[in-house]
Amino acid sequence: MAVEVKIGIVDSPRELAVQTALSSDEAYAAVRAVLAGDSASLELTDDKGSRVLVPAARIAYVEVGAAEARKVGFGS
Repeated sequence: MAVEVKIGIVDSPRELAVQTALSSDEAYAAVRAVLAGDSASLELTDDKGSRVLVPAARIAYVEVGAAEARKVGFGS
């Protein structure tokens, strides 16, 4: 299951979207720890293995989506 994390960056018109293999609770806990001052940057690894590093001071907002299984097929 993949969780989508959307990060708004200060002074940037676009948001950063990362699909991660973390659970929704794990992603939320990582974001809370960074925003509480435990770390200078938020580091996430997407589901393809790429790493994203965002300085905590530049984070405007973070949206952690719910875990969803990918749908396969054409029917609804």
